[in-house]
Amino acid sequence: MLLAINPDNPQLRLIQQVVEKLKNGAVIGYPTDTGYGIGCDIFAPKAIRWIQQITGRPADKPFSFMCSDLRHISEYAHVSNTAYRLLKKCLPGPYTFVLPGTKLVPKIMLTKQKTVGIRVPGHPICRILIETLGHPLLNASVPADTDHPPGEPYEIDDLIGNRVELIIDGGPAYPDPSSIIDLTGDTPEILRIGKGDVSLFR
Repeated sequence: MLLAINPDNPQLRLIQQVVEKLKNGAVIGYPTDTGYGIGCDIFAPKAIRWIQQITGRPADKPFSFMCSDLRHISEYAHVSNTAYRLLKKCLPGPYTFVLPGTKLVPKIMLTKQKTVGIRVPGHPICRILIETLGHPLLNASVPADTDHPPGEPYEIDDLIGNRVELIIDGGPAYPDPSSIIDLTGDTPEILRIGKGDVSLFR
């Protein structure tokens, strides 16, 4: 099912339709500020296992997830004063932050070190979706199409349409991975340089 939602002014009744599906354990495709992703409610273990199958991600390598704002992050991660100041400067935006997880995070979403990867996306559809759902949304990259020319636009429906329950069509989005910053230690550690400016963490 393909559902067109206005990326600049998302229609709430359509967002609510998607949220109902997520609450019932659906796996969806949706636009983010770093391209299209695959996701589900982080409290839907069957859906998470299905996304592991779709993406080929090992079970011992948890997915990151998206929160709606800083307050939402603080429910699922322990945020130090230093980390809070950095998050406030950068979010919403194309960053994934590694933080110590709280007891609210399902075990399937935690690393062995009890850390989590968390984002607050800058994309309006994403933000409203998470706010309306009330839970974080798992964030996985759409598997690459090896036959597709690099840098060329692609139709997400062609890639994953038969493997997810619903795809939100929020217009064109080009894959450009987020920067990953580890904030679990005394000083930030840049794990991957991506779309977000990392000069703040050096």
